[in-house]
Amino acid sequence: MTAIKHALQRDIFTPNDERLLSIVNVCKAGKKKKNCFLCATVTTERPVQVKVVKVKKSDKGDFYKRQIAWALRDLAVVDAKDAIKENPEFDLHFEKIYKWVASSTAEKNAFISCIWKLNQRYLRKKIDFVNVSSQLLEESVPSGENQSVTGGDEEVVDEYQELNAREEQDIEIMMEGCECAISNAEAFAEKLSRELQVLDGANIQSIMASEKQVNILMKLLDEALKEVDQIELKLSSYEEMLQSVKEQMNQISESNHLIHLSNTNNVKLLSEIEFLVNHMDLAKGHIKALQEGDLASSRGIEACTNAADALLQCMNVALRPGHDMLLAVQQQQQRFSDLREHFARRLASHLNNVFVQQGHDQSSTLAQHSVELTLPNHHPFHRDLLRYAKLMEWLKSTDYGKYEGLTKNYMDYLSRLYEREIKDFFEVAKIKMTGTTKESKKFGLHGSSGKLTGSTSSLNKLSVQSSGNRRSQSSSLLDMGNMSASDLDVADRTKFDKIFEQVLSELEPLCLAEQDFISKFFKLQQHPSMPGTVTEADDLDGGLLSRQHNSGTALPVSSEKDMIRQMMTKIFRCIEPELNNLIALGDKIDSFNSLYMLVKMSHHVWTAQNVDPASFLSTTLGNVLVTVKRNFDKCISNQIRQMEEVKISKKSKVGILPFVAEFEEFAGLAESIFKNAERRGDLDKAYTKLIRGVFVNVEKVANESQKTPRDVVMMENFHHIFATLSRLKISCLEAEKKEAKQKYTDHLQSYVIYSLGQPLEKLNHFFEGVEARVAQGIREEEVSYQLAFNKQELRKVIKEYPGKEVKKGLDNLYKKVDKHLCEEENLLQVVWHSMQDEFIRQYKHFEGLIARCYPGSGVTMEFTIQDILDYCSSIAQSH
Repeated sequence: MTAIKHALQRDIFTPNDERLLSIVNVCKAGKKKKNCFLCATVTTERPVQVKVVKVKKSDKGDFYKRQIAWALRDLAVVDAKDAIKENPEFDLHFEKIYKWVASSTAEKNAFISCIWKLNQRYLRKKIDFVNVSSQLLEESVPSGENQSVTGGDEEVVDEYQELNAREEQDIEIMMEGCECAISNAEAFAEKLSRELQVLDGANIQSIMASEKQVNILMKLLDEALKEVDQIELKLSSYEEMLQSVKEQMNQISESNHLIHLSNTNNVKLLSEIEFLVNHMDLAKGHIKALQEGDLASSRGIEACTNAADALLQCMNVALRPGHDMLLAVQQQQQRFSDLREHFARRLASHLNNVFVQQGHDQSSTLAQHSVELTLPNHHPFHRDLLRYAKLMEWLKSTDYGKYEGLTKNYMDYLSRLYEREIKDFFEVAKIKMTGTTKESKKFGLHGSSGKLTGSTSSLNKLSVQSSGNRRSQSSSLLDMGNMSASDLDVADRTKFDKIFEQVLSELEPLCLAEQDFISKFFKLQQHPSMPGTVTEADDLDGGLLSRQHNSGTALPVSSEKDMIRQMMTKIFRCIEPELNNLIALGDKIDSFNSLYMLVKMSHHVWTAQNVDPASFLSTTLGNVLVTVKRNFDKCISNQIRQMEEVKISKKSKVGILPFVAEFEEFAGLAESIFKNAERRGDLDKAYTKLIRGVFVNVEKVANESQKTPRDVVMMENFHHIFATLSRLKISCLEAEKKEAKQKYTDHLQSYVIYSLGQPLEKLNHFFEGVEARVAQGIREEEVSYQLAFNKQELRKVIKEYPGKEVKKGLDNLYKKVDKHLCEEENLLQVVWHSMQDEFIRQYKHFEGLIARCYPGSGVTMEFTIQDILDYCSSIAQSH
């Protein structure tokens, strides 16, 4: 093992400036045994680095190679497995656990002991030695070959010292001076010994020569000690004097500390006083303005506003801890509270007087608007009140109870004022709609309230009259009772439309201006939403804002937008019923007025919703729009019901039915009203209902008609419907237009065939017999050999229908058709031309049968097609 140790030192560690201190032959536990060496080494240079190196014999030769090295400082645990029994196994815990089996227990113990000593000398690191005998760690363990390294005390580790370069050079010089240094070591050693003795003698002589100097040095040292003693005595006296000075300086320092502390406290006190004075001192001018300021003038309002803001700042100042315990602060806060209460009472009283005065001033201007369809302008009043907006905001934040009271009073005064103005305004509108006050009484309108009165019977009578006003001139065919003729025309409806539009145009800016004023004056749009709910009873009682401001209870409205809307509802509570009354009057005057109202109201609702869908104006107009839509639907339903209830006269011809003419009037009027309107869909639905009702009831009347043939009723009325739809070009009724055209064409053909009948009756019967024989299988050219259908019989039948008789029959037919058809539709020539075509078609049919069944017989009709054309033309011109 010693040879291996020296070989490893020479080949591996010396080139790296390392010394090998201990070695153990090991193999890994539990695996195929491949021997290697664990070496404990230290570096020769400072600072010393201690390592555990694994050395393995090379596979290609007998030399050793360095495989891996661990720094001893990375070693955490050394586990010897058993501290009592001999066991060659041990573990080293670096970054992971390495398990080894030593070749002998003695080598393992020597290696562990060396590790322990190296740790104690160089690292002083806490390495856990587990299952290691305490004797092994405390004493040096003799281990044979490793005794020189691991035995003895700690200095044994450093027993072997290598020569450095200078030492090697000196030895070489010495050896060069002695020729026998290498060949005769004993002679060389003896020479060195003699030289050493010479050096020792020289040293002794030198020491003896320096004894005199040593004595002189000792004398000087004694003198120096005396001087030191004297200096110490002086220093002691100085120290005593400095001690008294120190005590005086300590007293001065303590006094300075107290002075500094006093100054600091004074500065802080001054800062607190300045803070209170700067933030809680209200100028005398502000106090005077709050107590006596003029709330009627602009300058006084501005002074009061500035004073109120200054007071609010003083009251809302964030006091520092302990300030509220100062008597002066408490007194100042009480003074501020008294000022606030006094000014809040003055402001509330003044504004209440302004509200009352406004009601009186506006009432005096109502007379000049009573004859004009305009609403009084509230802008001057709003402009004057807006000067108090900042004071209202101050009142809202400081005394919510008085702010709430002002809000309630404003709603009470203004609601009565607006109610008078709006009712007078609607009274004028109703008078203008009906023409005169006398006429307005005819429609159940009286008094300043403008409400509609009258019994149910008078309303029904008026409804019958308004529907009867739209009957056509052929009213003699209907059982219309006492209905009067219409005295309303397009001009009347246009007048109503303009009045209704003017009413809405006056109401809209009035509501928007008031809402804008409420928002600005009561400061309801600049603050976050205030949670709460409002009951219907609170709303009716005007308690929209009731709350206890300082009690912590929730506001009765969900947000300030709700507050604005509820205030508007309270102030303008009469608008919706007045609009409904006006709508009812317009519907009584003429049910077709609902078309105008639906379009106008829809446009204004659409405009209001674009501005604010949840506003009072949008909500109110939306509610009224529902009423208008109901009236419109009722108008459509009434027209359909009137169609179903129509009765025709048994003594006169029908002609164009009244509800067909009414549909034409309705469609023409609706198309002019609903052009580019938002509610076109409602009109299209109404068209569909009406046209279905017209179709069904035209057929019903045609079936019931006794004087006029069914086909004539159907033909004339569907021709009229088709002409109306073609002229108006209503896109949603294209299918009905085609259907009307088809019905007109079908019934025209049916009537022509029915009326024309068999003008040449015997001739027609004769040829029916001929066609029957052909159908039985007799060839056409053999029919003439039949006894009943020979040439002689044919000539006999033809002679019965000379041209004169034919013309007479056509003349009678023309007179009959003229009696059936009405004049206003002007279909006589159309029907007569169709009959002419049908007669010519029958003539050509007979000519064809003669040519096929009686070829070469020379038999022809007594008249020609040209004769027929001449007869028809002559008859038409004569009538």
